Amino acid sequence: MMFKKVAIAAATVAAGIGALVAAPAAQAQDQFVPLLVYRTGQFAPLGIPWADGKQDYIKLVNAKGGINGVKIAYEECETAYDTAKGVECYERLKGKGGGAAGFDPQSTGITFAVTDKAPGDKMPIITTGYGLSQSADGKVFEWNFPLLGNYWTAADSIIQDILKKEKGSLKGKKIALVYHDSPYGKEPIPLLQKRAAKEGFDLTLLPVTAPGVEQKSTWLQIRQQRPDYVLLWSAGVMTPTAVREAQATGYPREKMYAIWWAGSDHDVKDIGAGAKGYNTVTIHNTAEHDKVHDEVKAMVYDKGQGTATDAKELGAMAHTRGMVISMLQVEAIRTAQEKYGKGKVMTSEQVRWGLENLNLTQERLNELGFGKIIRPVKTSCDNHLGTDWSRIAQWDGAKWKVVSDWYQADKSMVEPLVKEYADKYAKEKNVKARTCTP
Repeated sequence: MMFKKVAIAAATVAAGIGALVAAPAAQAQDQFVPLLVYRTGQFAPLGIPWADGKQDYIKLVNAKGGINGVKIAYEECETAYDTAKGVECYERLKGKGGGAAGFDPQSTGITFAVTDKAPGDKMPIITTGYGLSQSADGKVFEWNFPLLGNYWTAADSIIQDILKKEKGSLKGKKIALVYHDSPYGKEPIPLLQKRAAKEGFDLTLLPVTAPGVEQKSTWLQIRQQRPDYVLLWSAGVMTPTAVREAQATGYPREKMYAIWWAGSDHDVKDIGAGAKGYNTVTIHNTAEHDKVHDEVKAMVYDKGQGTATDAKELGAMAHTRGMVISMLQVEAIRTAQEKYGKGKVMTSEQVRWGLENLNLTQERLNELGFGKIIRPVKTSCDNHLGTDWSRIAQWDGAKWKVVSDWYQADKSMVEPLVKEYADKYAKEKNVKARTCTP
């Protein structure tokens, strides 16, 4: 297993020492944040900028003096998107540096595996835009936080956009789901089946075996069945392969909708005009450049501390999403400090409280430099999602362009599914749901 040990302090930035320094993960005065990454393997094209963004925001926070003076120490652990490696990373890092503040597994499979461990370890599992969709129910999933959205809210927003294009009716239409044959790829199926029953469209499920470089038979079926729309639940090498196959078979890219992990710059930039019209749903405002990008450039990259090899990554989809993820964790720690002591290192239990009591108003997001990027976030005991707004972005051949207003998932579609699957999980795992009071 490959580890990258990193400890960041303000003196390091000021002295211009290299960003990757072999050092103990954290001192007693540091808040330890483990970073599970996949810079190698089938999903590396997505994983690299995502991991870079997470690191860059932490470096920015440390360059500003930390969280009320508490610096963040972190350590990368390479999973290659492999569940067994991810669990090993979790076990090795959960007790380091005085105890981890929480984990962002960056994998639905790893999330499935560590969710059962989290209550016993008292370890927050932060899955921004992925993971178990039913973990939005904080009564059952006390330690899981699928912040900003899950695969059910994403699928629902896509269907809403298609409904808008089809003037409110999908009766008799055909929609195909091309998905990575893994827990991740299967997540949207319950919502899409429910939507199909309500709207009257025919849903075709087309699984693709990992890593997804062989899709000719899948696209042959699409050419034969001629679906009106294709939804793509992929990541890494599977995504550009799908777009190229669509191009080869003549399937209109404007009829394709991808989940946010299949909608990064790296997925389409090499295809260029051949991907023009390709759509993706996104939990953040893809096309906006905000104050945080300027601060990271000035205080991190211009100091020679940038994680990415090129500052041009700033503003790219996956990199921005990585910064959003780290910002949410930092703000949870800051929120916990408001209750348990400013300038103190928080325990994982205290960070969990912070995650459950996030209140990122528009004013606060503006202060942080994310006001143009995401919508306000407010979590609670029973609501671990915080917000469920998303938009549609479209590749114009050279860049992503936001082409829709914000969509909010249809609660009549999503909430019954969350309850059904959360209750099922609680019964199977013998979990007693908490009672949440207003």
